[in-house]
Amino acid sequence: MRALPSPTEVLPHRAPFLFISEITAIEPGVRAAARWQLTGDEFFFAGHFPGRPVLPGVLQVEAIAQCGGLTLWGDDRFAGKLGLFGGVEKARFRRQVDPGDTLDLTFDMARLSARAGKGAGRATVNGELACEAELFFVIVDA
Repeated sequence: MRALPSPTEVLPHRAPFLFISEITAIEPGVRAAARWQLTGDEFFFAGHFPGRPVLPGVLQVEAIAQCGGLTLWGDDRFAGKLGLFGGVEKARFRRQVDPGDTLDLTFDMARLSARAGKGAGRATVNGELACEAELFFVIVDA
């Protein structure tokens, strides 16, 4: 079993748009799990909302998508490729996510081909569901 890589070894994202702090599990082509530790110093909290910072829902969905991107790691078919959003369905937001929270992310792949994929992801805080969504993506040359 390989040691888990750092997020920057797997994902093309970089600060301030890398929303994975730690990878906790990867089963290539099947599922992935990760964490995003929110410090409160992230750029978006200053404006969303002043005096009452809350993690924007669209960034929760992006974090789930980045977790989904981890599932491509370790599969030679996807070397030199990028997964790009193709669609979001059934996105639901169940609780606020505040500065200092840790978002635990999971993504389970339902379908995957050399050109596209579909899966479902969840974001939780202390075991409580914050966001869930089904994601579609296309795979393109990097």
